[in-house]
Amino acid sequence: MSILVSTGFDEPVVRYCCLCMVVFSNLVTFAIQENIEQRYAIKFCMKLNKSATETFASLTEAYEDVTLSRTMVFKWHKAFKEGQENVEDDPHSGRPISSTNDQNVEVVRAVMVKAAD
Repeated sequence: MSILVSTGFDEPVVRYCCLCMVVFSNLVTFAIQENIEQRYAIKFCMKLNKSATETFASLTEAYEDVTLSRTMVFKWHKAFKEGQENVEDDPHSGRPISSTNDQNVEVVRAVMVKAAD
């Protein structure tokens, strides 16, 4: 944190930014877990011979405002119907969209603990 403060940022601003990063990281993690949960539900519905339309209706009833988009439900339904077993995204080439990872989260938490002392 002293590095950020020495660059001209006020300490309270640095603490606030660190807190925002942790909250954002937790929200992203929650959203990913929610998506994977819904993918399992899609896979289950497909195995019960439910159509993609019926599956989307069931997900919407269960998850309401946080339901995957209709397009994504149809995409995953088709993938499972074609034999895909994995509910995780396939690895993508190139630069990751986010730099959030366990190591970065731990660094931010350590900075926040030092700032609180």
